[in-house]
Amino acid sequence: MTDPIADYLTRLRNAIKASHRIVEIPASNMKKELTKVLFEKGYIQNYKFVEEGPQGTIKIALKYNPQTKENSIVSLSRISKPGLRKYVSKDSLPRVINGLGIAIISTSKGVMTDKEARVEGVGGEVLCYVY
Repeated sequence: MTDPIADYLTRLRNAIKASHRIVEIPASNMKKELTKVLFEKGYIQNYKFVEEGPQGTIKIALKYNPQTKENSIVSLSRISKPGLRKYVSKDSLPRVINGLGIAIISTSKGVMTDKEARVEGVGGEVLCYVY
């Protein structure tokens, strides 16, 4: 697999379209950090790291609105790809839908949202947009 983050986002996207409650994804440190950010910002209901086998898995419980049965994640899009990395400075951090969504950025201080990166005053690689 050449792009594990794109695979992570695709598995989440497919589980949402199929209205699954739980999705299992092979674990890596970057995927764990992405999952933590999604949980902190309220896009997923819960997560659990299962240390089985050589790699382990991440079990993610997706969050749905009880009345409308719609998922809290409308769109997941990969920005920086292995063939074309997208880096931004602290002055040009992106805003997703005028601040309604989040951009997940890998910085020297860890994986964080665009708002947190503005507060920290750091730039980095724009991994994906979530709204």
